[in-house]
Amino acid sequence: MNNLPFLPAEMIVPAEGVELKKWSVVACDQYTSQPDYWQRVDGYVGDSPSTLRLVLPEIYLGREDTGARISAICGAMESYMADGYMRILPRGYMLTRRTLPDGGVRLGMVGAVDLEEYDFSEGSTSAVRATEGTVVSRIPPRVEVRRGALLELPHIMLLIDDPDCTVIEPLHEAGGELIYDFELMEGAGRLRGELITGGASAAAEAALRRLADPARLERKYGMPGKAPLVYAVGDGNHSLATAKTCWEEIKKGLLPSERMYHPARYALCELVNLHSPALQFEPIHRVLFDIDRTALDRYLGGVTSGEGDQRFSFVTADGERNLAISNPTSGLTVGSVEELVERFVRENGGRIDYVHGDEVARELGRGENAAAFLLPNMDKNDLFRAVMRDGSLPRKTFSMGHAADKRFYMEARIIRK
Repeated sequence: MNNLPFLPAEMIVPAEGVELKKWSVVACDQYTSQPDYWQRVDGYVGDSPSTLRLVLPEIYLGREDTGARISAICGAMESYMADGYMRILPRGYMLTRRTLPDGGVRLGMVGAVDLEEYDFSEGSTSAVRATEGTVVSRIPPRVEVRRGALLELPHIMLLIDDPDCTVIEPLHEAGGELIYDFELMEGAGRLRGELITGGASAAAEAALRRLADPARLERKYGMPGKAPLVYAVGDGNHSLATAKTCWEEIKKGLLPSERMYHPARYALCELVNLHSPALQFEPIHRVLFDIDRTALDRYLGGVTSGEGDQRFSFVTADGERNLAISNPTSGLTVGSVEELVERFVRENGGRIDYVHGDEVARELGRGENAAAFLLPNMDKNDLFRAVMRDGSLPRKTFSMGHAADKRFYMEARIIRK
């Protein structure tokens, strides 16, 4: 790998006087079955400058007013820049320190990933790679948001497999220029950011090159014939795929010399060490809505049993019971259950949602004409080897923590010339 896929970026943050607690909101793909969450956030933010006005929460996707919302987002980006609500920082990396609701601390580093080094297609061997299958049908509505946008705001998190903590942790020990430090809304913890530039930024790049050294990767994984995975997409897979799709459109109209420096070639992401003690993998449960419960019970009777290795909990208004897949269609329980629920919805109707948190899934599953499938967890230490060995995992295999632990929008970057 001659090029470094993860680079320092020219980031934009709120200007002095902007209330940061109202500015920063959680990733748009969270709380998709909990409209009360987004209603509370909207009421709390009010007319204050906020990233809530710069992103489209996915709970609103597909509604009649989606087009109007997208237009409003693009307009807000222009006006926030024109009205002085945002300031541009020198090119560098942002060191992030996220204190989670449980007191754990997750360290990160925000920079720009080179989309030329990323490929989300099935069988990809790129250095930056999706960890789960990308659902192409989910990309077009996100493209509509990005296509007319002046700015991007990231909730993408890239993972590095760095058990010796050689990249991110030493940078945090040295520290940088304090840019922000504040309490997040909705009891989601605290966020602190320090900018590193110049020599410190160069040191970060050198550490990343050492991590990606081919000889080191061969010693570590010992998987001849398998392309090494250096940066794994942990969160925001479809957002990064959207950025890639938009870039492929844009670059068709550019000269080769123009492609090198066009801002849309890059996407802002946060880099996190897989081995951070605060980074916990959680299962993502499946909840069905608007279903015929009698049809579902009949369907499950033909494909599940009380015994087997691929087990899950099934929750409805009638209670909770343990089931197992009779004839697994995937090596992972999540893959077999995903195929099971998708087939049921195709044949019988209903809607699938992907829910974080055991109790939230249970509560939703107990609703009228609903059912929840609670899945087991995946060991995070298996992630890189599993993707290199088997390719992308089944969609929505794992979540990096609960919904409140997800990345909150803070930094932005200009993506339009």
